[in-house]
Amino acid sequence: MYRRTAARKGKKRAAINVAHAMLRTAFYLLTRNEMYVDLGEDYFDKQKQQSIVKYAVRRLENLGYSVSISEVS
Repeated sequence: MYRRTAARKGKKRAAINVAHAMLRTAFYLLTRNEMYVDLGEDYFDKQKQQSIVKYAVRRLENLGYSVSISEVS
């Protein structure tokens, strides 16, 4: 979250955004009496990866290319 926000709005604003997100999470968990479940350090990167692939495919198709996607194993 910090890296994504810092790239757009700067380091100070990114630090505030991360702190605010942590406070919101703590409030949510405390008010609902739930345990925290970590989604993983690359959760947002995986989400963004899918949107980058979709954008690239759409852009190439608009330029007149035929695109097929397959994962490298």
